[in-house]
Amino acid sequence: MDYIPGFRLRVVLNSDNLSCSNYIFRILHKMKKVLVIFTFLGFLISEGFAQQNDKSPELNNPKSWSLILIPDTQNYVKFERNQPILDMMMNWIKENRKKLNTELVLCVGDLVDQNNNAYPDVIKGDQTSTQQWKAVSRSFGKLDHQLPYILSTGNHDYGLKNSENRYTQFNSYFPVERNPLTSALLVEMAPNAFGIPTLENACYEFKSRHGQKLLIFSLEFAPRKAIIEWCKKLSSLPQYADHYCIVLTHSFIRSMLKNNVPIDTEPYPLPDATYGEQLWKQLLYPSDNLRLVFSGHVADTDEHKGHVGFHREKNAAGKTVTQMMFNAQREGGGWNGNGGDGWLRILEFLPDEKTVQVKTFSPLFALSPAIWHLSWRTESYDQFSFDLR
Repeated sequence: MDYIPGFRLRVVLNSDNLSCSNYIFRILHKMKKVLVIFTFLGFLISEGFAQQNDKSPELNNPKSWSLILIPDTQNYVKFERNQPILDMMMNWIKENRKKLNTELVLCVGDLVDQNNNAYPDVIKGDQTSTQQWKAVSRSFGKLDHQLPYILSTGNHDYGLKNSENRYTQFNSYFPVERNPLTSALLVEMAPNAFGIPTLENACYEFKSRHGQKLLIFSLEFAPRKAIIEWCKKLSSLPQYADHYCIVLTHSFIRSMLKNNVPIDTEPYPLPDATYGEQLWKQLLYPSDNLRLVFSGHVADTDEHKGHVGFHREKNAAGKTVTQMMFNAQREGGGWNGNGGDGWLRILEFLPDEKTVQVKTFSPLFALSPAIWHLSWRTESYDQFSFDLR
């Protein structure tokens, strides 16, 4: 008995067999067919994965730069089980920053579900406020020294549970010196309700790779009149006359289900509070260069359309002010679900310095080939473009 070298096939030679050389030829011929079949299958599989991987985000123009917009994070951090989803989102942003030329990350607020509550009820959340703040701090910490990020404070970031007053733990977890890439953009901070300059109200100057100059204001939830005046005065200074100014604030317009109208009032016992309609009349409409507003806060229904809003309106100078609301907190199971299915928005700023392309993507769904097809929102209100003129 002999063995054919390189094969685990046993050949028995006797007078009834074909000659050894002929036998080996037939075996190799059959093996060749098998190899061809496996090569073809391998090609199909690789092509299938390539097609699936085509679903991963990429820039339409390799010379563009992108801004990542993160919705309310409160429902990710109020349950321990959901916190890894927010971690995964930040990891995805970090891993894809070069591919997408990401230069800024913005979050619309409600970083936590309850600002200062040591006794969660377990049903609506199993994490204390300290645990929630530590979780959201840990998640954004993945971007420290990697990307500048600018955060807005929401109603749930104040008071005990929900804006009973203007005390927040935000400043303990997100001090000005925390991320050098963010602090490098900082122009000025305004005093909070206790007279202390913090990132609750801050202005940042950013210059894109195309040379476009942006001035970004992050405003506290329901800004006080002093903050309105500070923003108005700073944005109108001569040195910022050629800047495109952006306002990041938690609450401004409602969803498309509510016709994108500015919010006129809110049920919070905060004195000296400015809500959406007043914010438009007192700050945005009179301003010459406050041209783009990002907000969150609203979840009119569990369906996606109740989490998004988009509206454009002329200001007193006849310039268009673009208003975008983006949230996801009731998706993925409602108020006590998974926190928002991992949705985020990719805003691609094209080299023409006027066109912005918007895409809505979930790194959570993109984790598995079985659900890759769910990782994009392609409705007209989730995948569109607008210009900065």
